[in-house]
Amino acid sequence: MTAVNSASTSATANLASIVRTADAKNAAQPKGSDVMGKSDFLKLFTTQLKNQDPTDPVKNEAFVAQMAQFSQLEATTNMSTALTQMAASMQGDRMMNGAGLIGRTVTAAGLPASLSGGQPVSGTVTLPNGASSVQLDIFDATGKPVRSMVAGSQKPGAPGFTWDGQDNSGNTLPDGLYSVVATATVSGAKSTAPVNMTGIVQGISTDATTKDLVIEVKGGQTVPLSSVSSFGG
Repeated sequence: MTAVNSASTSATANLASIVRTADAKNAAQPKGSDVMGKSDFLKLFTTQLKNQDPTDPVKNEAFVAQMAQFSQLEATTNMSTALTQMAASMQGDRMMNGAGLIGRTVTAAGLPASLSGGQPVSGTVTLPNGASSVQLDIFDATGKPVRSMVAGSQKPGAPGFTWDGQDNSGNTLPDGLYSVVATATVSGAKSTAPVNMTGIVQGISTDATTKDLVIEVKGGQTVPLSSVSSFGG
């Protein structure tokens, strides 16, 4: 960093030689921080003016350029601080808004099928390109397959399905959480399709890595809020 003497100056001072002086070192030393602030810059600037070579002063153009760089850096730093504060404030607002979802039903990909009282369970399968056939495999909490269902040709969209809560032998299964896996056949190729189930929100948290809101539904399953496709009462 350099400074200016007058409009008639014609050379740039060597800052490296200036900052070797005791005064320059003291002026440039941050107070309890590794970041150089306004006061540090002004102290360094004043010390530089005092110690520059009078026979080889600094050009005005160099001084103006350095002041512009410093101002730009200061503006960028202030903007970064303001954005950080705004992000923190928005995160708090999101948590407050998310708290309003507790007790409501949500439909999202990755949620389990909650079987209760032998009542049928409904859901949807996301098929953006449709499918010539769709197979639904249902697993209990231990990962054991308990039911398989096959549907015919499906148009693009999110067709619905209903599981009656029974296994392949027609026996009513006990209450609990079951996972549903959909396999769609498209143009002869099989692939897993997202299954959307409904759950009741009982908690809201923030992912420590992505900072996204995460909802916890009855049964302890968690999914990011961004995966929710619809809300209920």
